[in-house]
Amino acid sequence: MRGEHRLTRSELALEFSEIFNELDSEDFGELIDKNVPLETLEFFRSYGPHPENLDLTAMGRHRAPNLMLLGYLLRVLEERLLSHEPLDS
Repeated sequence: MRGEHRLTRSELALEFSEIFNELDSEDFGELIDKNVPLETLEFFRSYGPHPENLDLTAMGRHRAPNLMLLGYLLRVLEERLLSHEPLDS
């Protein structure tokens, strides 16, 4: 791997967001099906009806399950791409 550029966490997140923005709903559903266990998805959804569980603004509470899902997907990507090498800071 010498000479190859290692992504920082910020670069990885930017790349992920660019790819994510290009997904249509069918592709997004497939991404979730292939990468998020049902139990994890249900855990994220459980915050929807109980926003008092989170110390967030009203808008943040509304978006919390989606933000948790995106964070999870980003972490899955990070682990798969860089499992053998730590990310640069």
